[in-house]
Amino acid sequence: MKYPKIREIKEAVISLVSPAYTTSYPKKPHKPYKDYRGKPVVDNENCVGCETCANVCPPLAITFEDDREKGIRIIRRDYGKCIFCGQCQEHCITGKGVKLSDQIYDMASYDRNDNVEYQEKELLICKNCGAIITTKEHYIFMHKKLGPKAYASIMNLNILNEKLKLSAKEYSEVDIQDDLKRKDMFNVLCPNCLHEAQIKNF
Repeated sequence: MKYPKIREIKEAVISLVSPAYTTSYPKKPHKPYKDYRGKPVVDNENCVGCETCANVCPPLAITFEDDREKGIRIIRRDYGKCIFCGQCQEHCITGKGVKLSDQIYDMASYDRNDNVEYQEKELLICKNCGAIITTKEHYIFMHKKLGPKAYASIMNLNILNEKLKLSAKEYSEVDIQDDLKRKDMFNVLCPNCLHEAQIKNF
């Protein structure tokens, strides 16, 4: 028979008189440490619905669907699939659209649908060919990032007027017309229109 070594006996005695390393949750409340990666919390005011988080999500917990008829993008977040990797927070283009909470960690439920959240964003659709460009909030965000460079097209001026509310939309909005374009460059609204313009000018 092989007897335990002195070192093993010592470790066993120490473990008997030492406090547990694990918490007593759920018997006692648990307070996570700072920067704990808990539930990703979405800030709708700073989320522009750009699809970036859906593109970088490893378990595909974030998906989206565009409803052309209603003109909305439906974003679905299934936290039952979330692995709390923080990729959505790291790659958020606004830097504020989603943050991993260091307090919300208990999401256990008997119904998986309890951990599914939906979000809707208004779509920007090309008036020329009907293609979906992006969400309106995403376009406005890019408009702000570009600064003065954004005023090169009628579409951008329409967005600016809507933001500043200088005039009613029906009086100020200008339709995209061939005679308003400069070599079909500045007023192209989407990749489909761009492709058509390139073929036309070839």
